[in-house]
Amino acid sequence: MATPKLRFKEFDGDWSESKLKDCIDSIDSGWSPQCESYPADENEWAVLKTTSVDWDGFKANFNKKLPSNLEARFEIEVKPNDILVTRAGPTERVGVVAVVPHNVRSKLMISDKLIRLKANNENNPEFLGISLSSVKCQNQLQSKTSGLAKSQTNISQKILCDVSLMTPAKAEQTKIASFLSNVDEKISQLTQKHQLLSQYKQGMMQKLFSQQIRFKAGDGSEFGEWEEKELKEVAEINPKAKKLPANFIYIDLESVEKGQLLLQKNIELQDAPSRAQRLLAKGDVLFQMVRPYQQNNYYFNLSGEYVASTGYAQIRTKLDSKFIYYALHEKTFLDEVMNRCTGTSYPAINSSDLSSIEIFVPCLEEQTKIANFLSAIDQKIEVVAQQIEQAKTWKKGLLQQMFV
Repeated sequence: MATPKLRFKEFDGDWSESKLKDCIDSIDSGWSPQCESYPADENEWAVLKTTSVDWDGFKANFNKKLPSNLEARFEIEVKPNDILVTRAGPTERVGVVAVVPHNVRSKLMISDKLIRLKANNENNPEFLGISLSSVKCQNQLQSKTSGLAKSQTNISQKILCDVSLMTPAKAEQTKIASFLSNVDEKISQLTQKHQLLSQYKQGMMQKLFSQQIRFKAGDGSEFGEWEEKELKEVAEINPKAKKLPANFIYIDLESVEKGQLLLQKNIELQDAPSRAQRLLAKGDVLFQMVRPYQQNNYYFNLSGEYVASTGYAQIRTKLDSKFIYYALHEKTFLDEVMNRCTGTSYPAINSSDLSSIEIFVPCLEEQTKIANFLSAIDQKIEVVAQQIEQAKTWKKGLLQQMFV
């Protein structure tokens, strides 16, 4: 018998160990007929894809429409509080758990790659769902997955039924589940705020770079016309590096995601890959030349010795470098980049093609106003992104302490 570290003060009984099969009324799988490749409308029957079951929750719109010549099977329609578990797929997608919410739409059926559990009266379905997501239960499942390749593994209903978990009385289960669902609600509000800010930024970039919105000079006068110039006229592309330092932080294509430097690899020059050639100076802009549509570009403003991979074009300018950074993310510029790419699975542009693409450039003062305006939005987006990460970390800590 055991008790969790963190507990609501009105509860004090021991938690007991049980097998999942003793906590449920039923377990079943669904049906995988040949469906249309597109999702169904709200009032049409559909079969759920395995991606509808996600660690972020249940996603009803991940479904495929049932063809009109097939009869729906009412007995496998999902209902509120059903616990769904993925049973087949790549290793990291097997054993994923989601509980169907109260406001779920009707006419969604489970596929045969999903296992559905219905909690019995002594157990709270949300609590069971969270328990099954815990490291302890997941380890039990992962150790029993069968399949030869990591890309295609599965678990059986029997394995799932035999998972052992610790459960308190139902009242405590319900209290824990509703507390954690409030935490999830907070995370989802922050995520929505992040999306809205990102959409706002996109909209403002569109208006600023198409000159629908113009700033005025400090004295209230209008700025002059923008000039159309090739990138190489306003910036130096891949400036020749002096000798590389003996050790440095290396930035390769995996290091940057959506403007954020995620990885910093400290390496010695003698161990450096041959692609480590671009010695960075403050204000340099790195433009991802392979799969540029991902927009994993970086505005470099750090102190210290940093060298980037030749997978990036290094752009150095006498203009406002932050303005140039934003201009490279503007839709018409990106469309032109994609037009000049070669290759299908890994489309790439070379630096001479990149340098001949034209951009519209205002005077320096207006460049700076635009750059400052967009930077301020970016900072807000970054703050919300950090709040989301903190909330997720906090939730993870709660889960470790509230469960046995």
